[in-house]
Amino acid sequence: MKAIAVIDGEHYPEVVRAALDELPYEFTGVMLIGGSDKLREAPDYGVPIVSSFTRDEYDIAVDLTEDRPDRLVAGFLAAGIPYVGSDFRFDPPPLHPFELPSISVIGTGKRVGKTAVTTHLARLLARDRNVVCVAMGRGGPREPELVRTAPTVEELVARSRAGQHAASDYLEIAALAGVPTIGCRRAGGGMYGAPFVSNVLEGAQLAAAQQPDLVLFDGSGSAIPPIATTARILVGREPYRALISDLVVEELEVRLTPMEPVEGRVAVFTAAPARTEHLEPAFVSYDLARRDLLREQLATLDADTYVIELKAAAIDVVAEHALERGKRVVLARNEVVAPELDAQVMTFVEGVRA
Repeated sequence: MKAIAVIDGEHYPEVVRAALDELPYEFTGVMLIGGSDKLREAPDYGVPIVSSFTRDEYDIAVDLTEDRPDRLVAGFLAAGIPYVGSDFRFDPPPLHPFELPSISVIGTGKRVGKTAVTTHLARLLARDRNVVCVAMGRGGPREPELVRTAPTVEELVARSRAGQHAASDYLEIAALAGVPTIGCRRAGGGMYGAPFVSNVLEGAQLAAAQQPDLVLFDGSGSAIPPIATTARILVGREPYRALISDLVVEELEVRLTPMEPVEGRVAVFTAAPARTEHLEPAFVSYDLARRDLLREQLATLDADTYVIELKAAAIDVVAEHALERGKRVVLARNEVVAPELDAQVMTFVEGVRA
């Protein structure tokens, strides 16, 4: 294996040269990333000192330092080069090929607005395109499920009563964007986005069978859909994910927007802070992920309309409570407040289609 050694000036060059001879790699370059404590003169490591790298030049990067910057590791992985040290190894997340024009929307963790962006893109692009979404989640179905039409609150409650997770991201996208959406599941997520187990590849194959113009893949938390999409959009900022993305949305403002008119005393339930002042709510909860706290709040609540973001306990706790009391339940989407984003995305998508 052709290797590049990542080294520093905190080691004597003689020590480094000896290590290069001993390790089971064919070193063809070294990258000196800092430190000069042990360097009396221009060092000679027996191979060229380089400042850049490509997948064609190296099969692996070997770290001989003790303080490597995250962005350096991210750079090697983004280039498709595994990065190893004395007691660790990082591999680029595997990505399956996909033949159709496609965009994945990824994030740096939970509650950053990733699914809001996916939903926004789906609504925007479906105006004149046949769009299919594929979403993976920690509560997704055992087998990929195609939801062709927007589920109603009553249908979501029926799912919940049948023991299913009724607020999974694929149901949120289907309900709020109104496009065919395929639900997938994943378990675990590595430091650089690879899920341990997922059925997203099968979901991608199901999406391709629908013969869409464009497929949107929605990530899960910080996990990346294991598909080699045509392009990626990152919500948030993190070195590796930024390097593999074509568009980065660092700051995102969202406004909770009901899908139907609201009336009477309005209670709003969401999983993360969003703009709600335009609804003039009598009550706002940001605790959809806290079932115990939600039940305490609901016990003393007097409202006519329950506006819910489709997350966490929105259906099995809030919608159930409201419907049992004959109250209205209205789904709400996180509307992306970024006027310049649409123009960027449309230009971006034309490139993807080309």
